[in-house]
Amino acid sequence: MELLLIEDDELLGRGICEALAQDYRVEWFRDGQQGLAALLDMSPDVVILDLGLPGIDGLDVLRSARRKGVTAPVLILTARDGIEDRIEGLDRGADDYLLKPFSLAELEARLRALYRRAHGRSDEKLSYRGLEIDTRLRHASLDGEALLLSRREYELLMRLLDARGQVVTRRRLEEHLYGLNEDLESNALEVHIHNLRKKIGRDLIRTVRGVGYMMDRD
Repeated sequence: MELLLIEDDELLGRGICEALAQDYRVEWFRDGQQGLAALLDMSPDVVILDLGLPGIDGLDVLRSARRKGVTAPVLILTARDGIEDRIEGLDRGADDYLLKPFSLAELEARLRALYRRAHGRSDEKLSYRGLEIDTRLRHASLDGEALLLSRREYELLMRLLDARGQVVTRRRLEEHLYGLNEDLESNALEVHIHNLRKKIGRDLIRTVRGVGYMMDRD
């Protein structure tokens, strides 16, 4: 899962990044202007948005993003617990609220729920042609046999599964796996595709030459 965190509190932001780094890729921006620019440039799976930001207030970031067509689910982090604040945030396009202070376990649960809803799933289990995936435990099996997937193999598989029936471009897959600023070797994506095919079978992932990769809808 690719997360965009817009949070100016250094201690909180660092804590969120460290807690989520093992299972998610997090891009962190510390003010509203940079966060809005990143949100318009990226295609994150979920946005974690603070309200009290320097530069541009979080609600204005959200309103601008929605007006420009950004559809990514947005989880607002805030110390503002008034009902009027929550209503205003929801009216401007927020999908969920989490009041500070909060537990990291609850944050992760809410992120998973937003991700599932955004991809049309109602629970944490996914089945596809012999593949069984528990997205909460990040456990995958094929025909009942457990699969030992690296973090990036798992993220690659989930990205292709969530886009079943659509071609995912090479650029989007690289951004999803590595981020905007990370250097990578030219064949890094092909290596992950090759290794993943060895584990799940060559026929599940199709190459669309000159464009990217895809998995059939059913």
